Formats: sequence, structure tokens, C-alpha cells
Amino acid sequence: MLAAYADNASYEEDASVAKAKAFATACRSLLSPGRIVKRSAAGGRGGNEVELMPELLQQQLEDARRWLAAELAAASGGSAVIHADFTGFRE
Repeated sequence: MLAAYADNASYEEDASVAKAKAFATACRSLLSPGRIVKRSAAGGRGGNEVELMPELLQQQLEDARRWLAAELAAASGGSAVIHADFTGFRE
């Protein structure tokens, strides 16, 4: 899951809905009970060490969901922004 998380983190820069979905899935998986690892080390001296913060993962998941909602709304001809219509307001 760490590989999917890293590979798809650039969904916004790449404007990729598929990557955003995969990133959200990776975040959810990393947050799931039994899978969350706060610290992971590999390789002994000079090896790789990763520390995951659940709060950060949760925020990134929410950011990906918001971005996805805006992109899908724009693609369907809608808009994530609602504009008021004051046509005939003073009549």
C-alpha cells in the first residue's frame, strides 16, 4: 500500500482522476485497523524508515475526496461552485 500511496500522490499535478481514486484507496487501506503502522523500518544501517501519522493520512484522504468531487462535477458539466442568480431581483 505504501507503493500505491507514493505512486498516486501526484494526482493533482497530473490532473488524474484515476490516480486520485487510487490514492484515496491507499489512504483508506493504510488507515484501516490492523494495517496502520506508525513506524516501519527496513534494511538495517542506512536502510529506509517510514513514519505514518494517521491524522495526516485522514487529512490527505479528505483532500483527495474534495478534489475528486470537484473534478467529477466539472467533467459532468456541473460546477463545484454555486453562483447566485439575481435575475429580476429588483422587479
